Amino acid sequence: MNYCNRFLLLLTFTLFFSNSFAQQNTERDKVQIFYYGWYANPATDGDYQHWNHEILPHWSNPKWNNLGHHKGGDDIGANFYPALGNYSSNDPKIIEQHMKMIKDSGVGVVVVSWLGKDSFTDKSLAKYLDIADRFDLKIAFHIEPFYKNISELKEQLSYLVKTYSSHHAFYKKEGKPLFYVYDSYKIPKEEWVKMLSENGEKTIRNTDLDALYIGLWVEKNNAEFFDSSGFDGFYTYFASEGFVYGSTTANWDFMANFAKDHHLIFIPCVGPGYSDTRIRPWNEANFKSRDNGKYYEKMFDAAIKVNPEFIGITSFNEWHEGTQIEPAVPKKAGDFKYEDYGKDPLFYIKETKRLTDRFLKKR
Repeated sequence: MNYCNRFLLLLTFTLFFSNSFAQQNTERDKVQIFYYGWYANPATDGDYQHWNHEILPHWSNPKWNNLGHHKGGDDIGANFYPALGNYSSNDPKIIEQHMKMIKDSGVGVVVVSWLGKDSFTDKSLAKYLDIADRFDLKIAFHIEPFYKNISELKEQLSYLVKTYSSHHAFYKKEGKPLFYVYDSYKIPKEEWVKMLSENGEKTIRNTDLDALYIGLWVEKNNAEFFDSSGFDGFYTYFASEGFVYGSTTANWDFMANFAKDHHLIFIPCVGPGYSDTRIRPWNEANFKSRDNGKYYEKMFDAAIKVNPEFIGITSFNEWHEGTQIEPAVPKKAGDFKYEDYGKDPLFYIKETKRLTDRFLKKR
């Protein structure tokens, strides 16, 4: 074989494998995991944040008022205890460990909770993007309801897009960012139309803020909201099966068909369980046992069954609600015994890889 033929053969193999690798990475983008960068500790940040979560009052029963907050350290606002302890979300070593775990779990997009320009969750975003990039992961954004109106939201999104969207790890689908908008129903659909419809008086369409806006479907009557609000799709977020209409897997067929009929994106969200009584001692009704991974598998299979374009995972590290797949370890603090995963702290990282592989093989 002459030099020219060898070169062409080598080039063909290189293109084939690079295209296969790119396609594989793109497929992984179909699985997106919610991530919280709001944890702080005294060593890195000067004080605790979130590990010392308050015990939340009940909206109508005064029995649960004024119960104080957890102290941090051995006593955290969570029913499980992290293998990495009371870490700081600003510690690059922690961010690196997290991104490696997420990569190992088979997920392609990390959906970072964001509370605006001057928030704690914005402080280390550049680090998250850089480190995610090293693991061939992408970062998308979960927009928390910190804004009062759509004008303020547009201003905040303008900062987000101008500051970060040129980064290679900033997730885009066909050139557009994807924003999950939590509690979207709290702003009237008439206001969303002004921002999200092409002819709206404050439209972001065909501007730098154009993106795929994914709203939160909670109750059945949200169908009317998504029919006319201008959103590009909807997600379910909650990991507690049956908590609301959107998180009830029996309703996902209807929601998938609604999305198809209205040319919307439907992102069913799955979780390994739900346990939040350390911060909501009155909320035992929504507890969902992990059942050694069976609960997670059932939710995943229900999502796979409706053949969605994406699946969301709630969550990597929402410790307060016990939905995390991040490694947890057995621990006792006084009379309280934390829940754990059994013998293998990495069980849910491995299980996520198995289940994401199942999803992607059936696509």
